[in-house]
Amino acid sequence: VQLVESGGGSVQTGGSLRLSCTVSGLTFADVNMGWFRQTPEKEREGVSCIKWGGDIRYYADSVKGRFTISRDNAKNTLYLQMNNLKPEDTAIYYCANGIYSGNYNDCRPGSFRGQGTQVTVSS
Repeated sequence: VQLVESGGGSVQTGGSLRLSCTVSGLTFADVNMGWFRQTPEKEREGVSCIKWGGDIRYYADSVKGRFTISRDNAKNTLYLQMNNLKPEDTAIYYCANGIYSGNYNDCRPGSFRGQGTQVTVSS
């Protein structure tokens, strides 16, 4: 199983980035997926997850209204559109299969994870 992220970079406050995650080695269309982020100072945070069919999406409170998760099952690709970026969004972002809580109000990464892509937001 391989997950490869792309699209990270450096932007100023208020800028936008679009992350992509291309997946191979598993039946992507059958798998819940998610984006997660990590910094040395903070615990891993579940940013957003999307159910295999795309009908249920989870967002962390810190990104609601600014980030949008989507997926293209025909292309085995997961996306994260990030708008109005803030310095506190600075982190390594990685994609993984997503494990929802029972009521879909939380999401944590499963065992299949990418290497991550750096997002840096300057003020």
